[in-house]
Amino acid sequence: MILFPAFCGHAAVNFSGNTARVVEVTPQASTGLEAVYVLPSTEGVVMEYAGASASAKWSAFGQAGGAYAEEIGTGTSVACRKGDAGYIVEDNGRQHCFWVTDYSDHTLQLGSLVFSPEESDCARAALNFTGEASDIAYYNINGRRTVLSRELALTWQTLDFDESSFSYVISAGREVLDGATHVIHAPAALCNTSYTLSGDRFLEAWNMGQSIESPSVSAYAVDARTRATQTPRDADNEIKDGSDGLGGSAPCEILFEAAVSDAAIYTRWEISRSPEFETLENSFSELEFSYTFTEQGTYYVRFTADNADATCPFESEVYEIFIGESRLDIPNAFSPDASPGTNDEWKVSYKSIIDYECHIFNRWGKELFQSKDPAQGWDGKYGGKYVPAGVYFYVIKAKGSDGRKYNKSGDINIINYKRSETGSQPTE
Repeated sequence: MILFPAFCGHAAVNFSGNTARVVEVTPQASTGLEAVYVLPSTEGVVMEYAGASASAKWSAFGQAGGAYAEEIGTGTSVACRKGDAGYIVEDNGRQHCFWVTDYSDHTLQLGSLVFSPEESDCARAALNFTGEASDIAYYNINGRRTVLSRELALTWQTLDFDESSFSYVISAGREVLDGATHVIHAPAALCNTSYTLSGDRFLEAWNMGQSIESPSVSAYAVDARTRATQTPRDADNEIKDGSDGLGGSAPCEILFEAAVSDAAIYTRWEISRSPEFETLENSFSELEFSYTFTEQGTYYVRFTADNADATCPFESEVYEIFIGESRLDIPNAFSPDASPGTNDEWKVSYKSIIDYECHIFNRWGKELFQSKDPAQGWDGKYGGKYVPAGVYFYVIKAKGSDGRKYNKSGDINIINYKRSETGSQPTE
């Protein structure tokens, strides 16, 4: 006689008369059961509770719970009832409770698995299942029903987003099912794939596992990831608005990027002045593009995508970009080559200046410096040498993001410093 022990805590139940190993499942403590044992069949099986005395009393119960248990024998062992049943062994004033499942009453039968587009949506795929994989239930000592999971494995191929490469990569999808009804729901297909159902864990424990595979399902669900990256400017004379959001001082260049799953056929970036996107300022079909915002105001940008049938629309988060009004302040003095690092360059202070032209002249009208970039300053040199101290003149024409035009002219005083004979501190 071959014994198949299944240990539970400090005690063990031995099953004889079986030709396959017993599968033991540990239930929650609240059930009052020490273990749940699954046997290929209970027919002709004898149970022996380790440590039980010859006077131990055995009782069996069903869905009503332990309060309605019926005595079935005494001693160290007893024959299993046919089918599922709970058992109580009472010995030396203690009770030991467990449940035995007869798998022959719940045999898995996997027939077919077919994708149903009519019952599917953009989030979940509906798979029509034929076969038998209903729930296996057991009852605790209070008669409460609990499902014993078959741990059926539903697997498929899918796409996961990889942040480091900002792209979608192929990966394996997997879900564990307690059982299966005539319709199984799985994540929608992000790439061409088939769905496979295999198991259950009891048949696999007995090397009898089954598997079925659906016909190939074309990718139809749409997913996407987006990001917006503003091109930084580090000009120390540009006025910052103190915001951590997108935008600020014009011209503001932002790179917009999108990564999409396989089914995304129609793609579009939309730029609008309206948060509801009632009208569009511009739109782009490319996944990646750069855009320069030059006009004052608030802009809203989003990404949309859809599949070939236009049945699974995707809409990204909305990026809000604020471009501030313009400002231009002009200094009237500086001191080049006198105190390095302090006031040694003439620079305007500006914000949202989109067109700029500056000319600097000496008193005889000779042009010494010109620039079309407000971030660029004059170091007080002409021809590689510092010009003498004195009064110079500037003419500036500029335009702001808010349409404001600047026509500025005035004088620049170059202050002359003389260094003391001992060294380092300049004196006027």
